[in-house]
Amino acid sequence: MTDSQKQEVAISDNSLLLISGVARKAARTGALAGAAITATGMLSAAALSTYFARQVVVPPSRPEENLKVFSVGYPVEPRREDEHPTTITLNATPATRAPGEYGLYFDGGTHFAHLGEVLSYQPYEEKVVRRVISVESGDLSKIVRGRLSGVIARTPETAGYRAEEITLNLPVGEAPAWLVHPQASYRDYPQESTPKPSTTWAIMVHGMGVTRAETLRALEATQSLGLTSLHISYRNDRDAPPSDDGRYGLGFTEWQDVDTAIEYALEHGAQDVVLFGWSMGGAISLQTMDRARHRRAIKALVLDGPAIDWLQLIEYQTKYNRLPLRIGELGISMISKPALNIFTGLKRPIELSKMSWTRRPGDIRVPTLILHSLDDTYVPASSSQEIAMKSPLVDFIPFFGATHTREWNVDPQKWTNTVIDWLKIRLG
Repeated sequence: MTDSQKQEVAISDNSLLLISGVARKAARTGALAGAAITATGMLSAAALSTYFARQVVVPPSRPEENLKVFSVGYPVEPRREDEHPTTITLNATPATRAPGEYGLYFDGGTHFAHLGEVLSYQPYEEKVVRRVISVESGDLSKIVRGRLSGVIARTPETAGYRAEEITLNLPVGEAPAWLVHPQASYRDYPQESTPKPSTTWAIMVHGMGVTRAETLRALEATQSLGLTSLHISYRNDRDAPPSDDGRYGLGFTEWQDVDTAIEYALEHGAQDVVLFGWSMGGAISLQTMDRARHRRAIKALVLDGPAIDWLQLIEYQTKYNRLPLRIGELGISMISKPALNIFTGLKRPIELSKMSWTRRPGDIRVPTLILHSLDDTYVPASSSQEIAMKSPLVDFIPFFGATHTREWNVDPQKWTNTVIDWLKIRLG
């Protein structure tokens, strides 16, 4: 080797030495290059695993508006000052191309529009044009970016239902909830009327990173069944107070908040309850069934796109994001092992084995309906299908063409009729 080549190797090795003290120590033993590369790989894996694990348990400060808006259209151009937009052109994605009605948050989530069906799709330009049904707030003509949502109404009133705002005293503090009595529809019961008594309540548990507005899509079903519905907020969801560590428990801690909601229902006339859960709300509902003080009051579960098995889901997300399997494995350790909680900020480890129901199907003790899209690439339906095969108490209904927790949006009639027909039998 020439002196010049030796110098190049030395420079390269010295740059690697800067990575960590492990490599510096290895240099003294003569294993410089190999140890440095190993240290680099270890640190990269640790950093990536930490990021991966924190993405799972750290609540987002604000949902990202990752959808580009190219233009909005008006029925007559140039637009009159009092005219509202009738179309919007978005970048084409599986979500923006899907059939159905959706919500569009914009201006940092402060404003909202209700979008209708796809009018045209331009694959070469990667653009899709959808109908604008209404603009609840904000100036859509100035929009640049937005966030598509399965929410089509942000409050019970805008969804067409009278509601009472109540406060639940959760273990973490006071949190708001909507209480919707039977016969609350403005359309079906335009006059104020005394609600029929409901001895079965539906308690609605939304998913990760969203709010209780997600659960309003179930109101047509629960109103048809004459159920009182309680749409709750829970720790770390922006409406309720944070937990002491400010981290999601993936259901392992949030069940306590649902238990409080069940207690409220029982104190106000309910004899039993049905839990509705979307995504992580499904995981929360399953933990409530398993661990809550008032679990005997739970008569059935209705789960939409649920996180049935967190171990399978983390492994899937590792592969889906084209990461080495060891990244997911280390991320699982960071979430579930007390010694590694420093990486995630969790005050207490999450026992992911208890959150993985395909490994414990015999512990499902109440009738459970799962509605899950086979085109869900965020929480795949495979775990839902597997638990339905393993447990005689679980019924699985597939949907097609819907992205995560948007089964109702793609086919609201199928979703509503399925829930009504299934619950009629279970509620007697």
